[in-house]
Amino acid sequence: MTPEKKVKDTAVKILKELKAYHFFPATHGYGRSGVPDIVCCYNGLFLAIECKAGKGKTTALQDREIQRIKDAHGVALIVNEENVDDLQRLIRNELVKIRIDEWT
Repeated sequence: MTPEKKVKDTAVKILKELKAYHFFPATHGYGRSGVPDIVCCYNGLFLAIECKAGKGKTTALQDREIQRIKDAHGVALIVNEENVDDLQRLIRNELVKIRIDEWT
């Protein structure tokens, strides 16, 4: 199993524990390049997760898609082996931040 696959498997395990709706968008030449690995919805929050391994960096296309998600007030997270175990906390922190922003 590749290191990135381990990150994806851990992310999916956490999303299942949260009972978050999620899927892996498959482009196969028909979709848009750079879309994050996992697209989900949790507690009414649109969330996209890009999984990386090691020192893997996002590409320019991935950066563009992540920024488009943020511009639309969605949440885009980049996780790797170092922070994937904190995914549940990261998601909840983003929810709190969004809820606070709604009231300010």
